[in-house]
Parts: sequence; C-alpha cells; structure tokens
Amino acid sequence: MIKNLIKKSLKKIFLLSFVRDIYEKFFVRKHPLQKIKLVKDYNIIHLGTEYGGWSFVDEDNLKDSIIISAGLGEDASFDIEFASKYNAKVIIIDPTPRAIRHFERIVDSFGDLPEISYSKGGKQPIGAYDLSKIGKDNLILIKKALWDKNQFLKFYSPPNPNHVSHSITNYQNKYKENTSYIEVEAITIENLLKEINIEKNDIPLIKLDIEGSAMEVLIDFINKDFKPRQILVEIDELNMPCKKNFDRVTRINELLVQNNYELIKMNGRADFLYYRN
Repeated sequence: MIKNLIKKSLKKIFLLSFVRDIYEKFFVRKHPLQKIKLVKDYNIIHLGTEYGGWSFVDEDNLKDSIIISAGLGEDASFDIEFASKYNAKVIIIDPTPRAIRHFERIVDSFGDLPEISYSKGGKQPIGAYDLSKIGKDNLILIKKALWDKNQFLKFYSPPNPNHVSHSITNYQNKYKENTSYIEVEAITIENLLKEINIEKNDIPLIKLDIEGSAMEVLIDFINKDFKPRQILVEIDELNMPCKKNFDRVTRINELLVQNNYELIKMNGRADFLYYRN
C-alpha cells in the first residue's frame, strides 16, 4: 500500500511539473519590459548580423576607443565591425572552447577581405568577416568568464549540444546543479581592468552576452563604481519565461535605473540598450 501511494505521489508530482513546464514555455505572458514602446532621440545604429549584432548610440567617444565584449560564441560580427568602424580595441572575454577556436581562426585571417555573405544563425564562417582593417591590436581574447568573484567555477553546458553558449548560473537547465559542465576561470571587472591595464573610466561601452549571469555581474559593476556610458545586455532569462526569471529581469532593470541608466532600445526579445547621461 505504501509503495502504491509513493508511486501515485511521484506520478502526480511529475505530471504537475510537466504541466507547469508547458505552461511556462507557451502561455506565460511577456515581461512588461518587452512591451514598452521606446521613442528616444538618439543616433542609434546596428552593427553585426541579425543573430549576433547589437544596436548602440553612435558617438564620437567611440573612435579609437577600448570596449569590452563579454561573450563571443561563434559570431564575432559585432566585434569585428565595431573595431573596423571605430579603429577600436575590443577586449573579448569568453572561456568556451568553441569560442576560443573560432577566435583563433579569426586571428589566422587578419587582413583578409570577406569572400562570402554572413550565414543565418549563430555560427558564422570565417570567410564572411571583413578583416581587412583588423589586426592584433584590435581584437584581444581573455579566456575567462566575467563574474562577480575571482575563482574557478562550473560552466554549465547548454541542453542542446549544438549550441555553443555555456552558463555560470545554469539558467538554461532551470538552475539545476547536476547537469554537465566544464571548469573555467572567472574574473571580476576590477581584476579584468587591472589585467589589461585600463582605467574604468576609459571604457565607454560594454556588451554583456553572458547567458543568465548579467544580474550578478551588473551588481558587481555598480559596487565597483564601473559605469560605462552604454551597456548592451542580453537578458537571457526572458528566453525561458517563468516567475523566477522574470523577477531577475525586474531586478536588473531596477538596478540600472537606480544608477541613472535609461533603457533606450530593445529588440522585443532579450537584447537591451541602456544609456547613462
């Protein structure tokens, strides 16, 4: 009798979990931030592919600048086009093995003109990049993960093995701790700036595409008084809607607004542009 009760209870729990997952995936409403219609008087431009590109405010202070781009994957279109347009130095930070291999192939092709067009999706052929104006001083890779602590930690694999992006928080696997992972070295923004010998006020723009870790990293930014004028951030939690993720999104937005950032553009999904006057 006890065994039957346990079996029935387990079946009920499994059914409720399954129904909740389906509901959250297909029927949960959008976060309020995704519904806002923004009309802002800024000179906003877009660089890169539809998948890996980003929108930002075109300003004179970006010429010959140094920016930080956290999260590379296998689409470096934004980083390359930005470096080329502004003769900028882009500090890329990503410890993912596939991203590192992609970067190494880019380095081998410095100086080359594009041979083909960009492909759809998040994996770009090296021959699609215009590297004719790009050299070793324009793109620098730090093989670490941006985080709020300096430590070695678990970097959880995505549920789909065809995807490249790993996650510190494991939001992709609903924050479970028993999924596959690799170990990587993480670094704070303070130590990153020391490592590359750059002052925090010399960074006008940072891009964060770090798979569910934006909240922790942004809190660390504020605590360290690192406040670049532009923050381009993918709030990945919006791609997997549920109450916990929506609460994190709300906290991220409140944190930035409280520190004089204004949301001036979003793509209706998860890419946000915050600007600090």
